[in-house]
Amino acid sequence: MPIVGETSIPELKLLKRGKVRDVYIIDDKNLLIVATDRISAFDYVLHNLIPYKGHVLTGISVYWFKKIPFKHHFLTDEPPDFLSEESKSLLKGRSMVVKRTDVLPVECIVRGHLAGCALREYKKTGTVNGIKLPEGLKDYARLPEPLFTPTTKEETGHDRPINFQELINVVGRETAGFLKETSLKLFKFGYEDLLKKGIILSDTKFEFGIDQDGNPILIDEIFTPDSSRYIDLEMWKQGRVYDMDKEFVREYLMNTGWDRESPPPPLPNEIIDTTAKRYLEIYERVTGKSANFY
Repeated sequence: MPIVGETSIPELKLLKRGKVRDVYIIDDKNLLIVATDRISAFDYVLHNLIPYKGHVLTGISVYWFKKIPFKHHFLTDEPPDFLSEESKSLLKGRSMVVKRTDVLPVECIVRGHLAGCALREYKKTGTVNGIKLPEGLKDYARLPEPLFTPTTKEETGHDRPINFQELINVVGRETAGFLKETSLKLFKFGYEDLLKKGIILSDTKFEFGIDQDGNPILIDEIFTPDSSRYIDLEMWKQGRVYDMDKEFVREYLMNTGWDRESPPPPLPNEIIDTTAKRYLEIYERVTGKSANFY
């Protein structure tokens, strides 16, 4: 299977290239989202590609979009019929046809455990996103209740944490309330489902857009190892942590001494290989399907 860093679909107009996904216009109502094998960390796109990553992201998102009882943009993972066989071959397994929406410029993050940047903030200030937490919480501890910690969604540079009032200022009070309520419900749904599979959903990110009827709906991806932090339940019970997500790459980069302001260093082969294996593992554990992308 070829590793794909950038796509070109001659029959469709490219709308944008995100950090990981290329988005094409099908018509006024529908878009084609293609997950490449690019990987990003700390808002930078890294030099290296991760084998099978686009298929894992798409497969997990499709699995959840078909499962969740919430309105979303997903329509089908079959490439449009009018495309050439060459284009269909490239897109198979790594693309979704979705409803076109006006994307809201925020990211809706929900945290159920103390990990990542939330853990680092807590150790310094005793807070997460400015929210005071009980003293003495251990690394990766389950929080008293899930926290809704939204951020801006920047086209360039780093996303910025915002509080609920700032969210209201960006999207309006009614929409802000919907985003918070729906994000917390989605997190609860995913957390409880994954726990049965021996997986802790430590935290995750949702994105929303306004559909053509004027309603906010879930868009982009859902519960993928790019947008979520997954922890093995049994190892967590033993006081150890095994991440099956992008945290492995983040930790490597932080340990290189990279300043997070200059271009990121390249990933060595062992980091690329281990990341690919962890993505394939979480695909199989989440979906119950064999990762037969080879």
